[in-house]
Amino acid sequence: MFGGIIFGNIMQIVLATHNKHKIVEFTQALRDFDHQVLSLSDFPQVGEINETGATLLENSLLKARTVHKLTGLPAIADDTGLEIDALAGAPGVYSARWAGLGATYDDNNRRLLTELSNIPEEKRTARFRCIISYVDEKLELWTEGTVEGVILKQQRGTGGFGYDPVFFVPELEKTLAQLSTEEKNRISHRGLAILNFCKLFRDKIQPKYKLKE
Repeated sequence: MFGGIIFGNIMQIVLATHNKHKIVEFTQALRDFDHQVLSLSDFPQVGEINETGATLLENSLLKARTVHKLTGLPAIADDTGLEIDALAGAPGVYSARWAGLGATYDDNNRRLLTELSNIPEEKRTARFRCIISYVDEKLELWTEGTVEGVILKQQRGTGGFGYDPVFFVPELEKTLAQLSTEEKNRISHRGLAILNFCKLFRDKIQPKYKLKE
């Protein structure tokens, strides 16, 4: 039996996150599939998942495996990291909590700008990497998306979340925070990872999933 609950052509899938921004991004990107998207807010018994992996892939799989085990439903989890060349790849897996546990987006951005205060523009190159994992009772799949950019010396734009206001994409001459949701989904690390994931999802689980006409 395929993992998950199917009502007609509708499958329930759990996104292993409480983050409302991520839920919106994933839901919009996965709208071509008939499904019901749930999140950890629908499963308070899951509680906090300690991200003890040494890599983005390890953390992503850890979260997806845990949520699948505790809910019995197919689970999708992502782990995203900002890698800055001048900081030897930091903050990496610690991106969400770089300024400490419970850090806000502003806290993390302030630390980032402080760490790079003496770094010239040409050496402020960075990239966002996003790994997405899928786990059900029969399959474990994962894919990746990356976007290259430069860290600005001040925040610019009011959209997005996390490090988006300081991550400048030279080809677009905008930060991720200055892009519309549609623009960001087309070029962002998470948008590309989701696009790659949907292709993988379609190829591997097509018999159990029906695309909208």
